Amino acid sequence: MDAAAYLARIGFDGDVRNDRDTLETLQRAHLTAVPFENLHVFHRRGVRTDTGWSISKIVDHSRGGWCYELNGAFHALLTTLGFDARLLGATVLLDDPTGTPQPDHATIEVMIDRPYLVDVGFGDSFIRPLPLDAGEPFDGGSGTYRFTGDGTVVLQELDDGEWVDQYRFIRRSVELADFEPSSWSLQRDGTSWVEKPFATRLLDMGPDRVTVLSDRIKLRRDDVWEETPVAAHEWDAVLKRWFGIDP
Repeated sequence: MDAAAYLARIGFDGDVRNDRDTLETLQRAHLTAVPFENLHVFHRRGVRTDTGWSISKIVDHSRGGWCYELNGAFHALLTTLGFDARLLGATVLLDDPTGTPQPDHATIEVMIDRPYLVDVGFGDSFIRPLPLDAGEPFDGGSGTYRFTGDGTVVLQELDDGEWVDQYRFIRRSVELADFEPSSWSLQRDGTSWVEKPFATRLLDMGPDRVTVLSDRIKLRRDDVWEETPVAAHEWDAVLKRWFGIDP
């Protein structure tokens, strides 16, 4: 990996230290520069899980992607920079409280002074490392989060006074190749990933955010959302303006 090119892509020009502050800056920089988007999947172009694919897509072609691409590439960057990081297999619980039989989300654990969960591929979620050994709720930069469970860990977000399950995982190392079945399954017709295009990223290191959906653009500034309709003929221009990419 050309770590310097990757750091330039995400706009990081500081000193790389093996500490929590640097890790948070890298996470926020990645979430700002590299969108979480499904355009390749939506247009049935096909995506892969290997870093040869994802790093080139992100760094050389200035694109984003979904969790296998974004967290796979970010994990590779972190290890290249000297962080003690490993991939974890998670199961998303937002739309299905039981989840899928096999892990369908890739996330990252990083060990510094304590273990942290880091994620740059879960859309509008936490934007700073979450301490995995914390027994109390923690400020994730964009909301309040906590971990529950013993053995199988569940990430929860506080939403309007209620704790909502985000995803569950086991703290056991996995490989990107382990996600190939889920990756191909989620690219099939009939899944939400191929129904409507979207892209989202942080603004200025967060927590402000921009999200473009099939028919509107959403801007969050100072914790207030503003929505503006986007006509079909305007969509490509809006995507180019806010994300610098073509569909």
